[in-house]
Amino acid sequence: MLGPTMSVPPRRARRGAALTLVFVGVLTAGALTGSWGADADGRHGGGPPTAVPPPAHHATAARAVDRAAVAAAAEAAARDGKSGSEAAAEVVGRSGDAWSAVYSAREYEGFALALDGAYVGVGLTTRRVGEGGMEVGAVQPGGPAERAGIAPGDRILTVDGVDVTGHPVTEVVSRLRGELRPYAAWAPAHPGTPVRIALQRGRQRWERTLRRERVVTQSVAVDRTSGGDRQPPTTRIKVGSFTRGTGERVRDAVRAAAPGEGVVLDLRGNPGGLLTEAVSAASAFLDGGLVATYDVHGRPHALYADPGGDTRRPLVVLVDGGTMSAAELLTGALQDRGRAVVLGSRTFGKGSIQMPSRLPDGSVAELTVGHYRTPGGRAVDGAGITPDLAVHAGAEQRARAVMGGLGGGS
Repeated sequence: MLGPTMSVPPRRARRGAALTLVFVGVLTAGALTGSWGADADGRHGGGPPTAVPPPAHHATAARAVDRAAVAAAAEAAARDGKSGSEAAAEVVGRSGDAWSAVYSAREYEGFALALDGAYVGVGLTTRRVGEGGMEVGAVQPGGPAERAGIAPGDRILTVDGVDVTGHPVTEVVSRLRGELRPYAAWAPAHPGTPVRIALQRGRQRWERTLRRERVVTQSVAVDRTSGGDRQPPTTRIKVGSFTRGTGERVRDAVRAAAPGEGVVLDLRGNPGGLLTEAVSAASAFLDGGLVATYDVHGRPHALYADPGGDTRRPLVVLVDGGTMSAAELLTGALQDRGRAVVLGSRTFGKGSIQMPSRLPDGSVAELTVGHYRTPGGRAVDGAGITPDLAVHAGAEQRARAVMGGLGGGS
């Protein structure tokens, strides 16, 4: 699936200390690559964008990879009987652009599956920490990892006996997927195959052998608090990522909330996803209007919400350092439009745009082509979104208290 998405693409060869969502079983972070409105052959999709005043170039724009240089390197390597994707990856690696990447055709096929919210794996997310360390970011409810007692924050030490410290995120994920087996040819393992993981929690170390299985993710979870302690009842909408159908599920949850009842939109740990789904989610709370502006190769465009959203219901948005990309775009739109109180900690700051193109050997190069801004003109890349209220502990309780001040309740 090569289309308009925004999130964090893992680079096989290298990746900095960036937080990366990885549903172990499918490189979901790669599936949500930040590619914007273009197919792999370079055709733009999604209709003609609307022009807006050109945004100032982001500070990182100078680091963007030269698309022609990448294509030329791949073509030259192919003529010499060498790997075009490896040659392209070398050009990308020298650029210093942390978000451009080269993927194999099989990886991109896996990304397409991830956009539908299903994968074969053990049901956890990973993130890079410290000096090359790897830890569990979240666990899928009911998945193999949760059943084995694995919890967020657990350090991943080895996978099938291989020390993963300092290894690229994508290599670790491939081991967890079972792709690095002999003769695997980068095909994911089947459900039921085992993977042995060594972990550490505090001073305790232990091993677990998990069986991979087909895991279906729920990108949206909804629950309702009954209030109490003079706090009004609220509906909490937790959005884990913007996979296909997420925007409509958010809109359904808002429509199902009791009249006048406040909504807590929880975007903590959300790595982004399909851009169209983030805009659709924004439409649940806005009556049309600007969601974001962006530039592609210096050409300005804009994104607009659909009319008819609920503009009166009290709204609090929860964010943290794991709120990224399309989730930041949504947060910035609701904040700049005065539609929500944003509560939590500063978001990650991934506001660059990547577009995919096919290389001669069928692999895909995702290269940075521009950056987006909030409706108020704020650049997100490298800066993130600063919440209206900084909260590091007890965020949900604080959100309910804020909701009371906004007049939420039925």
